[in-house]
Amino acid sequence: MSADQNPIEHDDPRLEVLQAVYDRINSWEESATPERIRSELDEAIAQADIDVDDSTRKALASHIEQGGGREDVADVLGSGPS
Repeated sequence: MSADQNPIEHDDPRLEVLQAVYDRINSWEESATPERIRSELDEAIAQADIDVDDSTRKALASHIEQGGGREDVADVLGSGPS
């Protein structure tokens, strides 16, 4: 697997946890700095006790920072249904 491939597939059980983390952080993103978003995302992932690589964390944080709104995490990560 190359570094640019997303390791989370559509049927990955981590998606449900990531969706909850994403939704929680996205709900207050308008008032948060990019550093705060990343910090909260990292903390929530750690509390959920799931293994998520840095490229996935960056993709989620970037989408939230850009005001992407509520979306399916699988679509944000490009692993949604085709």
